[in-house]
Amino acid sequence: MIAAAVIVGFEAHSLSVLAAGGDYVADSVAILLGIIAVTIRDRARGHSRAPTIVALINAGALLMVTGLVLIEAVRRLVQGTPEVHGLPVLIVSTIGTVVLMAGALILGRDAGREDLHMRSVLLDTVSDALTSAAVAVSGGVIFFAHGLYWLDSVVAIVIGLVVGAGTLRLLRDVVRALRSGTALEAAPTERGGR
Repeated sequence: MIAAAVIVGFEAHSLSVLAAGGDYVADSVAILLGIIAVTIRDRARGHSRAPTIVALINAGALLMVTGLVLIEAVRRLVQGTPEVHGLPVLIVSTIGTVVLMAGALILGRDAGREDLHMRSVLLDTVSDALTSAAVAVSGGVIFFAHGLYWLDSVVAIVIGLVVGAGTLRLLRDVVRALRSGTALEAAPTERGGR
């Protein structure tokens, strides 16, 4: 998915697809670190902050990617958006949506009730699926309208704001958990519902 997003993003001049590719890279690193953190946690019989620290790293990476996307999207809107090829954007984003929704279903809702790392992985997967769906819709509109290239940048901004807001909530919960010493528990608001 990363390779497809990067190739199609550059070839189609689509910032929203490139943003998805950057997000996939951040997620892949977070999953790798998460595997290590869960192994450490399990060996320490649940007395480790490793999953919470990984959630913090994940949130930081997502905020960085989101900031870069927002800056580039605004630059494109101000200076002019290049021609975006809608059909490849539509195809790769539709495939990405299906794959990510399958991943979210595999993780299930129980992942949101586990430690902060598993919650961050589930949040990322659902956010990525919604992102891919929005990019697919914009690619379809651009393809069928034979224009409206600015829509790609607008969708990238909306996605950045949505992912950024969710990431800031996760970051708040991670900081709260690190301060209180309840590093392995999901935030109380998540268990009881918002």
